[in-house]
Amino acid sequence: MKEYTALQHKKVLVLGLAKSGVAAAELLHELGAFVTVNDAKPFDANPEAQGLLTKGITVICGRHPEDLLDEGFELVVKNPGIPYSNPIIADAICRELPVITEMELAYLVSEAPFIGITGTNGKTTTTTLIFEMLEKGKLHPLIAGNIGTVACGVAKEATSDNVIVTELSSFQLMGTRTFKPHIAILTNLYDAHLDYHGTFEEYAHAKFGVTRNQTAEDFFIFNNDQEVVRQYAAKSNAQKIPFTTNGRAEEGISADEQVIYWNGNPILNRDEIALPGKHNLENILCAVAACLLHGCEIEAIKDVLATFAGVRHRSQFVRDWKGRKIYNDSKATNCLATKSALDAFNKPTILLAGGLDRGHSFEELRESMGNVKAVVAFGETGLRFIEFAKSCGVKATVAATNVEDAVVYAANLSAEGDVILLSPACASWDQYDSFEIRGDVFIDCVMKLT
Repeated sequence: MKEYTALQHKKVLVLGLAKSGVAAAELLHELGAFVTVNDAKPFDANPEAQGLLTKGITVICGRHPEDLLDEGFELVVKNPGIPYSNPIIADAICRELPVITEMELAYLVSEAPFIGITGTNGKTTTTTLIFEMLEKGKLHPLIAGNIGTVACGVAKEATSDNVIVTELSSFQLMGTRTFKPHIAILTNLYDAHLDYHGTFEEYAHAKFGVTRNQTAEDFFIFNNDQEVVRQYAAKSNAQKIPFTTNGRAEEGISADEQVIYWNGNPILNRDEIALPGKHNLENILCAVAACLLHGCEIEAIKDVLATFAGVRHRSQFVRDWKGRKIYNDSKATNCLATKSALDAFNKPTILLAGGLDRGHSFEELRESMGNVKAVVAFGETGLRFIEFAKSCGVKATVAATNVEDAVVYAANLSAEGDVILLSPACASWDQYDSFEIRGDVFIDCVMKLT
């Protein structure tokens, strides 16, 4: 960890705990800041807050006092999920106090460079692929960010021999000021999290934060097949590395039906890749480009691609049962992700879908519903999803109470040769605390049933 003294003896407010808030509070305390933590959960039911109190950190729990900022804070570190409309955050902005997320703290103290991955879809798969390839190439990667490991905790232990491979949400990027990955990736941009950001423009602007501070010494890998991404890429000061799946290109990384090319030169055959689907090809191109730029040998990259079968909850193969192949794609929390999953399977499919109702349309899925022989829908969007499926000519539609019931209905509707696919196209928060929990419930139910 760098010797960082800029926060010594400064009063800092950490708003919201969870894993990132706890790690941020502990790091700030180590850096010599006077830390106050504020969390809505009552102290008696808040073991995280209790642990911080024993370390000498001031803790205010159970409420968010309106006059909290009158204490003379010089910095606010907020949980990424807290919106900027929150009264304390809005007050901080009015007072011109800097508001950051723990990702910024990680960057300030890290001795290791960062590879930052963002985009609407593909972040987790791309992040995991890069980590696996660099690990295979013995380049000492660490993994952090939105993928589940708090970045500032990882950064404390990192050395200059490491590289921190970081999945970045728009929420995290909005809270960065100087964060500058040496290699940045923008996989794609589609409508998402508009309940948080308000408009697509605000959402895209947050995503652009991955390259905003980059210079000519850095690299920006971006989706050259999307006009909106090209427009943002034009604003980047980094060396630009475009990727495309629409045939061989002379610059960047590209692919046709048989081969992947680096600056127009063939580097590997696609039949060497285990991971199916066009959407995964985009992720693979991003990962290969990042690893080549970081000095990874092509043989290490090939070894990983020959065996990598996907990440948990993202088109994850669960099991083969009586000739049916069952997949967990719980991380598909929007229509584009579900469309990509459906397009990857050219077999009759039983689709399990539904979840939190944000009022979004399912029309984006229509052209991918051709192989869907049945839909089992659940959650707040269940009835809307059934009506949509019927409008697509899918006759077998069932309303289930939850994922547990949906598995039973799907098994009964399926036949030998079918795919059973959980790919909800919706967030999980109406019934499950996270898409991970929803996916784990699905896997458990599949195993018990089969």
